[in-house]
Amino acid sequence: MNEIMKSFFGIALELTILFTGIAFVISLISGFIPYQKMEHLMNKSHPLLGAFIAVGLAFVTPFCSCSTIPMVVNLLRNNVRFAIVMIFLFASPVLDITISTLMVALLGWEVTIVYILITASLSITIGFLLSALGFESQLKHVVVENFAGQHREGRLHLKAAIQETWNLIKSVYPFLIIGAAIGSILHGAIPSEWISAYMGGNQWWLVPTAAIIGIPLYIRLSAMIPVSQIMIVKGMALGPIMALLISSAGASLPEITLLHSIFKKKLVIAFIASVISMATMAGFLFYLI
Repeated sequence: MNEIMKSFFGIALELTILFTGIAFVISLISGFIPYQKMEHLMNKSHPLLGAFIAVGLAFVTPFCSCSTIPMVVNLLRNNVRFAIVMIFLFASPVLDITISTLMVALLGWEVTIVYILITASLSITIGFLLSALGFESQLKHVVVENFAGQHREGRLHLKAAIQETWNLIKSVYPFLIIGAAIGSILHGAIPSEWISAYMGGNQWWLVPTAAIIGIPLYIRLSAMIPVSQIMIVKGMALGPIMALLISSAGASLPEITLLHSIFKKKLVIAFIASVISMATMAGFLFYLI
């Protein structure tokens, strides 16, 4: 119990600082972010160009799955195309220059390049698919309410940034705490040593199993990469490891609870299913490669 409480307070504090800090910074500098130019490039140009811009934005924003949410809200508020925002949502937690560098050091260039190509391609595919299936209608009004950012172009407004951050936190913070509580319980109940012990081998069912198990673990990708190196040494195949990496980074329980504040139930379920599918497909592709 002490370990779970310690984990809860650690996760809750980390998420609170990250979420509040990133939401405030984005609100503060939103007047200087060229949203009109971004909107034009992402909406008026060829859809694939907008998708590549979203993936590039994911690379230069070192966010975990939870701290991606303020940026997603801001993009939606600024009328960036739904498919492009979804591509960023899927790509941002799993694509990152720092993580890529760490992956090169521990797993090698070949694995890193394949990982980047697969996760970027699947993020783009799933983003366009959700848009084509009409999931844009599953957005809640929180993404457009109480937003004063449109008239602050080219200026820093500290008071307005604080107010916007507070409005966003009031909407989503209870979900963040619930997710942190659930994540800490499961994190304490399912240690990485258990995964190494029971998921070694090359059986095909390990890939979807790893994809499902990864979501409730709430393990940051930067922490999972060294763990994955140990798993490989212990005999675990690369396919399940990649499925575990992608699902644990792409959809943590705190993020899912946060998404409930801006997405309706159908879109939340579609998001979870998409991350599991993305992780599973990536795992099987690593088997083939």
